[in-house]
Amino acid sequence: MTLSSALQLHAARLGVLGGSGLYGMEGLEDVQEVAMSTPYGDPSDSLRVGRIGALEVVFLARHGRNHTFTPSEVPYKANLWALRSLGVRWILSVSAVGSLQEEVRPLDMLVPDQFIDRTHQRPLSFFGEGLVAHVTAADPFCPSLSAILADVADSLMPEGRALHRGGTYLCMEGPAFSTRAESELYRSWGCQVIGMTNHTEARLAREAEMAYATLAMVTDYDCWHQEHDAVSVEMVIANLRANAELAQRIVRLAAERVGAQRPSSTAHRALRHALMTPPEHVPAATRARTELFTAPYWGTAATAASESL
Repeated sequence: MTLSSALQLHAARLGVLGGSGLYGMEGLEDVQEVAMSTPYGDPSDSLRVGRIGALEVVFLARHGRNHTFTPSEVPYKANLWALRSLGVRWILSVSAVGSLQEEVRPLDMLVPDQFIDRTHQRPLSFFGEGLVAHVTAADPFCPSLSAILADVADSLMPEGRALHRGGTYLCMEGPAFSTRAESELYRSWGCQVIGMTNHTEARLAREAEMAYATLAMVTDYDCWHQEHDAVSVEMVIANLRANAELAQRIVRLAAERVGAQRPSSTAHRALRHALMTPPEHVPAATRARTELFTAPYWGTAATAASESL
């Protein structure tokens, strides 16, 4: 890591994306609400900026604080652009999931390390329209950030509830839950949990050079488990409430550790060799939209224009 990179991380912020059941963040001090527009539209809600210890934290409710966006309607690009524009370099995502395996029980938590994407209506890239970039996504979660999150969660889990390290998160389109046939198919693939949002966020976070990790809160056994009731909204909400207090404690302590360690991640350099189009051939509008990400490698368009005079 270069001196410049180290200085950037020293001043960086942590982003927290709250999912179903987590619409605010306890323990934030000196909170300010920031409303903004982005080149990709408005985020899901205003962003709440505060502190946990010495670390500045930006919280955003991905569905809006009143849960007004379906998983397909979440403005993912605007959310991730907004976080990056506020100096976020690490993201902790908190999400409700269903379990696809017997040993991952309702009210357990899991920190996944892989994805399978089954969505078909989602934006998966900031790039295109004259600018081609191919980031590496073989390991979509940051190992260092995930380890911090898993260590904290493991230390706080009550008796009778488990923290699972690693596993595959199947991301489905939603908003309806799975059919039994789909649930059995995903089980046969070896997936551990199923959710509706995180894969899209993780892909965009990687392009925006932000490290990403997920705390997956298990609410149910999806619909495959014949000895348990099929998943219902009532069951999910009840278990979400049971998980919410613990999730708040986990995120607060994880934030303190991120603030102390400020871990470097390969995600922080994801675009170093990924930008394929020469900058002089990128349309001006496209370059303007993506300059937040490309400036460390190309400089700003204004600087390039002044140097050419």
